[in-house]
Amino acid sequence: MIDLKPSINFWHDLKSNQRAGLWLFLGSRKSLQIVRPSILQLIFWGILGASANTLFSWLVAGDGGVFNKQGLVSYALWPFIALIVGIFLSQRTNNPRLMLVPTLLWLVLDTHIALLQSFIQYLGSLDFLPNFTYDYLPIIFMVLFVWQSLAVVWVFARELKWPWWERALIMLATLFTLIVWQMSVQDQPIWKVEESPPTLSETAFYTQSRLLNKSIEQIQFGEFAQTHWYFLGVAGVSYQDVFKFEIERIKEQFDTRFGTFGRSIDLVNNPETLTEIPIASKTSMELALRRIGQQMNKESDVLFLYMTSHGLPNQFEMENDPIALDDVDPKWLRETLDKSGIRWKVIVISACYSGSFVPALQSPDTLIITASAADRASFGCSNEADYTYFGRAFFDQAMREQKTIKSAFNQAAETVAKWENAQGFEPSEPQWVIGKNMELMLPQLEQHLFPQANVKSVNQLEPTAATTQKTHPESLKVAHQ
Repeated sequence: MIDLKPSINFWHDLKSNQRAGLWLFLGSRKSLQIVRPSILQLIFWGILGASANTLFSWLVAGDGGVFNKQGLVSYALWPFIALIVGIFLSQRTNNPRLMLVPTLLWLVLDTHIALLQSFIQYLGSLDFLPNFTYDYLPIIFMVLFVWQSLAVVWVFARELKWPWWERALIMLATLFTLIVWQMSVQDQPIWKVEESPPTLSETAFYTQSRLLNKSIEQIQFGEFAQTHWYFLGVAGVSYQDVFKFEIERIKEQFDTRFGTFGRSIDLVNNPETLTEIPIASKTSMELALRRIGQQMNKESDVLFLYMTSHGLPNQFEMENDPIALDDVDPKWLRETLDKSGIRWKVIVISACYSGSFVPALQSPDTLIITASAADRASFGCSNEADYTYFGRAFFDQAMREQKTIKSAFNQAAETVAKWENAQGFEPSEPQWVIGKNMELMLPQLEQHLFPQANVKSVNQLEPTAATTQKTHPESLKVAHQ
């Protein structure tokens, strides 16, 4: 027989019911000993539970979500079922106050679980969670949802001393109902993202060819007997803004700091730039590389190619829905670079498993830098970020602080390793592979990539010499004395 405690006052009942919900989570019958049911408590926890679940759904949906009243109706189904169970139990035990208990306990536990899920989801949106947790969180959330309903059945079955077969039958029926419900309403959250298929406007369709031609035509000739750096940036996928932001910032950095203005092209896949920047595709890359090869001085100029996207082994993702784009593979990239006639090349690829591109791209005249080893993922891809981990460490930090590409790479690799270790990620292990000819040529090429360093060195030497000339006679005078 379940002996329910009488209601005292709202706040006292609230605390008791909160403790009862926590005991319910542990599957303890103590939850039935301290719960204090009342209509007011049921309404309060119902509103609180709906609010907590709405918060979680809103965090999952992000800025693009809209309120979905069907999701709220779907959520209310379970308290309603629990209320029916409570009515049945109250009649079976001849205890009218028992009618509200299953619903109240379910709502209390559901509220706490929803708040916990919301907190975890918020941490995930800030990239504070280790990467491996994202594979398990949906499973954990599902287990918690299933358990909060099974726990109610479990404690009542034990307290009312139901026979084992009746317990098993009811538990299986509850589990089956949960699975069917989840499969039926999983696309009806309280806060829903209205997905609309991507489109390509007529303006963008006809503008793209002009944008590509204009970008290619503005590439300037390399002056004879001088070294110039040419920059080509490729942002592979359109569904995350970080790649667009990264290419835009790095191109600006090269144009203003490293002197590639008039000799740089960016190819970007992003819905916001369809009428502003040429899209990234194998075709646009081939045309851009061909133009750069035609304009540059083969023996003294150098290409800096930066590609950033998602990736798989031997695959650099190119996506710009609704346009069907082919991914870039190492063999195609090597063949395209060879056809362009460009001799000196610095190729930097930021993508998961980008190290798999190294074998095909290796040549005596090429430096290859990848954000990860052939069997490792790289990190930092999110709509909220303006750089990937490697992009920020290498370009935004190291290339601004160091005076050689090698020292910048070493600093970036150390920085990325620290960030990954702090987040609990598997090390990405950035790669550096340089050909024999490029190893000898790179210091000479870098003199034109880091002109500030050379000017500074000269300026530092001149005052020193002048100071020596001024103080030297004085030194002789003292010596003679």
